[in-house]
Amino acid sequence: MSGELQVKRSAELQEGPQGHPAGDGPFTVRQLARLDEALTLSSSETGLTFSLYVGELKAPTRAHAEALFERLTDGSCLVAVSPGQRVLHIVTGPDSSKRLPNRSCALAALAMRASFANGDLTGGIVTGLRMLADAAGRV
Repeated sequence: MSGELQVKRSAELQEGPQGHPAGDGPFTVRQLARLDEALTLSSSETGLTFSLYVGELKAPTRAHAEALFERLTDGSCLVAVSPGQRVLHIVTGPDSSKRLPNRSCALAALAMRASFANGDLTGGIVTGLRMLADAAGRV
């Protein structure tokens, strides 16, 4: 799979958008399709593996996001969003950080937060993924 979508509802991290029906979560089927498409395009265009986690992050939230990242490869980028906590973390590995410097991640996070503030969770995530993919460049 070129990208992963995680929606947290249990103690375990799930692989991909499967696992829970869309009607039971924060996203509609159409929103899930948009997120899946953004993850797939970002991953295929850059050669990096983009993953998304949406759900509660345990304190300290950065450490939790980094622990989630440990399940991924060094060429991955994890976008971890906790809407209820108003927390966003972008975690890169040793390989992906060479193509996604902190400044690019900060700009993507800023754009995402602006969309989140306007109530557009899906749009913010999609925009952030596009910005990260643009910053990383093509394979």
